[in-house]
Amino acid sequence: MSNLIFTRLLNQQLAAPQFNSPMKIVSHMGAVQAQDIRMMRWAVGIRMQKPSLEKFKIDFNLGKILRLHLLRGTWQMIANEDYKWMHDLCAVSFIPVVESWMKSPYYNMSKEELNKVLNIIIALGEEKDSFTKEDLYAAIKEKLCYTATARSMYIYCIMAELNGIVVSGNLDKINSTYSLVSKKIKKQENISHEEALIKLARKYFQSHSPATLSDFVWWSGLKTSECKKAINSLKAEIVVEKWKDREFYILDTCRTRGLKKTSTLLLPSFDEYLIGYKTRDLVLKPEYSHYAHNKKGNFYPIIAHNGTICGNWKIEKKNIDTTLFVDHNVEVNLKDSVNKQIQEFLL
Repeated sequence: MSNLIFTRLLNQQLAAPQFNSPMKIVSHMGAVQAQDIRMMRWAVGIRMQKPSLEKFKIDFNLGKILRLHLLRGTWQMIANEDYKWMHDLCAVSFIPVVESWMKSPYYNMSKEELNKVLNIIIALGEEKDSFTKEDLYAAIKEKLCYTATARSMYIYCIMAELNGIVVSGNLDKINSTYSLVSKKIKKQENISHEEALIKLARKYFQSHSPATLSDFVWWSGLKTSECKKAINSLKAEIVVEKWKDREFYILDTCRTRGLKKTSTLLLPSFDEYLIGYKTRDLVLKPEYSHYAHNKKGNFYPIIAHNGTICGNWKIEKKNIDTTLFVDHNVEVNLKDSVNKQIQEFLL
């Protein structure tokens, strides 16, 4: 099992990272969970050879890294070059889901209302290179003479993303921003649905190996039949390892060897090291899962010692506070440089 864990650390870029470019890290990962704007920065930073918030800001503001709702209809960061094929693959299946929400009493939103706001979003995007929800609130109040609710704003913005109107704008410390797709993305060629499936599977297994079929189904949010088809297309490129009667797939181009050394990692909330898998017992004992995430899908900042999840961390008054829930005789010694790096990305 230790070899499986170390292989996962290598391919997640958490051991001996290969890249110093934030965009290349995001491209390698395929998609990086991005619910929390502060934590998403550290999710990339911890995978860099030399963490640099400035490099992240540059790539994000240039649109080399994009943030939008994609896999499972949740926030992701993806590389600009992957936008069209990934959007085409994921958005088409989630738009009907959001349209069904609109009909519910909780939202009670008509398509006519949505279309009016989408037109306002387009106009706002033409006026500003980057805008916030506050800008959109004000524009709706001015143009339509009503104050939008938080739940309505969620539908407006996610449907603008799913319909290919907006992606992320310039990086803000805490707020989501938006820009028109036309301002961030150059024309990208169409590829077939089958090609997109294979491409997504390759990106997943190059960055998340070893992983199972159910892990890929969970991460992608696609149908099991589609995921099986993609994996079968990669059959010649996949090595199978078994653990607890489960088949773990490892892409043959993945790193499986490297210099092993003791490591203690402070991973952000919603990190791909956990959220990228349906079954997490390879690195987290089930009896400790509530320390890492709750039943509502909220994931917490965690400590990984040699790849095994053993504690939590948080910033208290500009200092890092750590709590261990597994007795591994682990002493979390935080160097000043590590503390400063995390603070740079999060504060």
